Formats: sequence, C-alpha cells, structure tokens
Amino acid sequence: MTHDAYDIVRRDVLAAIERRRLQPEADLAEVRIEARQSVDEYQRRARLGEELPLADPGDMAERIVRSISDYGALTAVLARSDVEEIFIEGARVSYLDATGRLRGLDVPTTESENRVIIERLLGSTDRQLSAQYPIVQARVMQGTARLTAAIPPVADRLSATLRRYVVRHVCLDDLVARDALGPDAAGFLWAAMQVRSRITVSGEPGAGKTTLLAALLAAAPASHCVRCCEEIREISVPVTHGGYYEVRPPGLDGRGEVSLRDLVKFVLAMRPDRIVVGEVRSAEAFELSRAVNAGCGFLCTVHANSAPEALNALVNAALMAGENVTERIVRKVFSESLDLVVHLDRDDSVQDGAPGLRRRVMQISAVAPALGDDFTCEPIFHRRALGQPLLWTGVLPTALSDRIDRVLGDGLSVRAIVEQRATVPA
Repeated sequence: MTHDAYDIVRRDVLAAIERRRLQPEADLAEVRIEARQSVDEYQRRARLGEELPLADPGDMAERIVRSISDYGALTAVLARSDVEEIFIEGARVSYLDATGRLRGLDVPTTESENRVIIERLLGSTDRQLSAQYPIVQARVMQGTARLTAAIPPVADRLSATLRRYVVRHVCLDDLVARDALGPDAAGFLWAAMQVRSRITVSGEPGAGKTTLLAALLAAAPASHCVRCCEEIREISVPVTHGGYYEVRPPGLDGRGEVSLRDLVKFVLAMRPDRIVVGEVRSAEAFELSRAVNAGCGFLCTVHANSAPEALNALVNAALMAGENVTERIVRKVFSESLDLVVHLDRDDSVQDGAPGLRRRVMQISAVAPALGDDFTCEPIFHRRALGQPLLWTGVLPTALSDRIDRVLGDGLSVRAIVEQRATVPA
C-alpha cells in the first residue's frame, strides 16, 4: 500500500463524487460504492503492470471513505472521550490519553492523508493553512478542540497539535478528588472568587492552567458579569451574566484583525465584574493594568516557572504595548492590585504500574505591595514536591480576607472555611 496508490484512488473517488454531485455525509452508501469501484479499477491496472498492487483492497476502500466522510485515520481516536491531545508530525500520529500516557496511532497513515484531515477540520472555520498562511490556530469540531498547525517553509513537514477539551465542566471539588489541590485550598479559592479578586494562574504548558481557570470561573457567583477573552476559545463554563469573545485574524486583504488587546479594551466598556484572559502573552496585559485601576476583577493564565516569574511576565507583556509608561509604574500597578498567584506544575509519574502525568497546584501566594523594585509574594499554601501534600502555611492575606468576609456574611469567614480541614506544617 503506497502513498501514490492512496492519492490516485482518492482522486478518482473525489472526481466521481463531484461528477455525481454526491453529498458524502448524506450519500455515504454511494460513496462506499464509488470507493470500491475505484479500488477495483486500480487493482485491474495493477494486474496489467501499470500500478503496484494493493495488499488489502478492502482496507484501502475504507481509508478513502473515512478520509472523505469523516476524519480518516483519526476518526476512531477523535471519537474517544479519554483522548486529550493528538500530535501529528508528517505521517506519524501519537496521542495523550486522560492518564497522560503517550501512545502511537495503530492505524497506518501518510502525511498527505493527515494534511487532508487538517484541511477538513479547518473547513468549518474562516481560517486556512496554505503557502500564504503556513501557520494556523483555530477552534474546530464544533468548538470541542483547538488546532495548531504548520507546514513548510515554517515547519520541515506537516506539524500539528489537536487539543481536545475533555474537561468542559470542572469544579474545585473535582480538582480535590484528583489531588490537584487540597480541600482547604479549594475552600480558600472558592471564597476568593466570591469577590472581584485579581488572580493569575501560572505554570508550564500542559500543567493544567486552563482547567483550574475553568474551575475558578465555575465558583464565581452567577450575578457577576464575566467577560472571557481568548485567542482560541478553550474555556466552556456556562456564564449567566456575560459572554465569550475570540480574536479574529486579518483577512486575505490584511484587514479586519481583532487582537486580544482589542478584546480586553472592548469588554472593559461593558461593565464587567471580572475580565478573563485565557492566556496573557503580549500587549493585552497593559489593558489589564488599566482594568484593575478601574476596579475590575480579573483572572488570567501565564506561562511561567514560578509565581514571581509569572508576575514579571505580566509586566514584560504590558510593556510590549509600547505605551509611554515605565516598567516601575507597571510593576507598581500590578503589585498593588493583584491578589493571588496560583502556580501549577506537572511531571511524569508511574500510576498503576504505567507511566502517566501528574498536574498539581504547587503554591498559592498572596501578592503584597512591593517594598522595592521587585514583587513581594507571601505563600498561603505550599507543596514542597509533586508527591507531597499542599499545606496551609497558617497565613491569610489580610486585605483580601477582609473583602471576602464582608461579602460572605452570616458569620462566615475565610479563616473558618480554611480551618475546617486544614493541615498546618509544624
């Protein structure tokens, strides 16, 4: 079964479909007939020495049908609810399941097949992958996955990642059940979400930042107006009051772009109680600094290796806006307005005798007004290592706790919530 045979047969089937004006989804039986006939014709030419014979004609016909009416070799793996991420490198396909184990696809495929699958995924979007646009990001499969792909000359071959949103409705208790954080830390974060708090979630790629962000959003009061801005939408928490907004790349004429900074600036005029930015990378951070000055709460994620690095990353991103403002002023704004940094980490581990992936909250820190030119972080919860428990330090941020206690009422307090099941290190 060769790359050329697949392309030849598929081209013949597509020509027949177009000639007969068939709709692959509606006329699947007829598409199967055309595929079998095209394979038979190919085998006839092979017997005459014009082509190389197929080892399994029936399998070839099914591959063709899947590529036209579904997602080719990826059809079965995309139908699985436990597949978290799919990686395509040329003809090679691998995927991560829910345990974090990397597995190879057991169905043969080629780079050209995989390119067809990528283009089919993009077919329902306004984005394309071509020589003019050799990199692309898009929300695909009815918004259930994020596709990131590149082709030459940017990449040396087709290179794509398809991230499934397997966790769509997650709460803080779910993360406690997974040992991502403890019940006392979950109670504290729930309480923090009852006010217009300013929280940054940091960690490396794949550490679980978006999942934690979704759980935090789920804990927010229904009366809060929440405006979520993302480059490619990943968060899918039902919002009673507010909405979701996604950037738009420039059109073929180079116009019509809506950047993440544009979105943050836009929603600031919509009276939000909290602005959510899926991932802060650039000038949108400057608009967040303006938002906190206006009294808005916010929730964002940022790539960083520690809580202090996350704060520095926010400052550096804000400076990318190119506004006439100094680093010292931006640092002062964030240090005086940010409440918490929640830092996560991940590693490979052995679970039930097989390699897997652990994602854990490593530290929840309060941000205190800077005493100098750097940020001051005070740990509230801390985990010494991934395999150890997340422990309360016994400290609670006074200003944030006072704000929360006033909202909770009925004799409730942050300290009472945390102390119910807290373990304080000796």
